[in-house]
Amino acid sequence: MSAVMITRKVRKWEKLPGKNTFCCDGRVMMARQKGIFYLTLFLIVGTCSLFFAFECPYLAVHLSPAIPVFAVLLFLFVMAMLLRTSFSDPGVLPRALPEEANFIELEIEAANGNVPSGQRPPPRIRNVQINNQIVKLKYCYTCKIFRPPRASHCSICDNCVDRFDHHCPWVGNCVGKRNYRYFYLFTLTLSLLTIYIFAFNIVHVVMRSVDQGFLSTLKETPGTVLEVLVCFFTLWSMVGLTGFHTYLISLNQTTNEDIKGSWSGKNRGQNPYSHKNIIKNCCEVLCGPTYPSVLDRRGLMQEDSPAAANSEGPCSFDNPVAQTTKTTAPLIPNEHTPDDVKPSITAEQSSAPEDDPPPAAKLPPLASPETDAETSIAKNQ
Repeated sequence: MSAVMITRKVRKWEKLPGKNTFCCDGRVMMARQKGIFYLTLFLIVGTCSLFFAFECPYLAVHLSPAIPVFAVLLFLFVMAMLLRTSFSDPGVLPRALPEEANFIELEIEAANGNVPSGQRPPPRIRNVQINNQIVKLKYCYTCKIFRPPRASHCSICDNCVDRFDHHCPWVGNCVGKRNYRYFYLFTLTLSLLTIYIFAFNIVHVVMRSVDQGFLSTLKETPGTVLEVLVCFFTLWSMVGLTGFHTYLISLNQTTNEDIKGSWSGKNRGQNPYSHKNIIKNCCEVLCGPTYPSVLDRRGLMQEDSPAAANSEGPCSFDNPVAQTTKTTAPLIPNEHTPDDVKPSITAEQSSAPEDDPPPAAKLPPLASPETDAETSIAKNQ
């Protein structure tokens, strides 16, 4: 069996490097580690379902029907922000093509000159000026590019992400330039939803305890205790996380920059991205333009794939084509050619009426050696 190359068109997301998973023909992009994301969905949906089943019917009758309505709207907004954060491209930067990587290597070698053997080469860094301040662009040895300002390489997703904030396992994705505002709105609304459910759980228990007693209330609404526990432990973490990111947004700073101390300390410069105004910083982060993805995940590209070929001939393909001419047939028909393999010679012959072929000339039979010998003896006598 020999192999031939067949060119076919595939989507670009099928050949993208990195540790991401794609669904819905490349429309959904997530990290491979999604177990904690499913836990997040379970906690949110489960807690809200218990609230709608046990507390909302009683509160809608005895307090106001607006309580479950507002809870539903808040729940839908939380789920929308979670899915928008988890399923979107956080701002992954494409890796350099082989030609681009070779060109960058030549530029680096020309800039550094000949490095003596045994000596460590200088770091691959480029300096750019942003708002009268020098910012260093670091070279990524995995993606073969000089990362833009504020970009960083995520070791979990194995991609360079523009304006990288952090990798959040709770949403199953990186948080970067294209989905940070949705992540912040998710934490903010989830904090409000947690406070809302926790507060009305307490109100529900107190109102029922006045009429029926505390123990009777717990027996009739067994999900209340579970809701209170989940909301109590979730409340502190979500409120603290929301407050921390509110602080970062007011400074126009990322979590990665805050952890590394990029703009803090005695030897550090001031943040060149800050507008020195809280309102302007918040407007830039939360109300700025939505940047398009630079990956072109659903674009088409050509791929050469090997295909098994039939061993009967070098040009045998899967698509069968009927062969009308046999290779064993001679070019000119004669009496020794069967009728089913006689090809048409010219157009004139095909248009002329078909006649019976001329009878074959009869050849004299060949004499055997014994007959020749008897004939020669008779002549001699």
